[in-house]
Amino acid sequence: MNKNYRFLLILHTFVSVGALFGGMAGMIDPHEPLGIPAELLEGSPFSNYFIPSLILFVVIGLGHGVSALTARKNSKHQGYISSIFSWALMIWIVVQCIIMNDVHAAHVFYFLIGLIGAVSAMFILFEQHLFPANLFKKTPF
Repeated sequence: MNKNYRFLLILHTFVSVGALFGGMAGMIDPHEPLGIPAELLEGSPFSNYFIPSLILFVVIGLGHGVSALTARKNSKHQGYISSIFSWALMIWIVVQCIIMNDVHAAHVFYFLIGLIGAVSAMFILFEQHLFPANLFKKTPF
């Protein structure tokens, strides 16, 4: 297994487990999951954490789980799959910070994990000469 695939397997598994746990906690107790008060959602389109937790569980949790499985199987599409879910994580964090109107250390940590995942995915795309990396490959005319 390529070291980039192994690294992405670990990274996506870590994010998946955390998102599945957090998403499940928010769906079970949507008014105060893990002690997080619903008042943080004031001014947002949500009155409780059920919908955001469902999105966290499905998109981030299951998505990163699928990405971990495809990394384990050395999928030829891993660069794209990891990139999609790494960007999804970064977008999730930015939207969460906007909704909460606050930034915590955990937000910075998970944003950086998403960024590292996206960069690792780009390395795979460069190794395999796939789009968009192939645009930078010199072609003789």
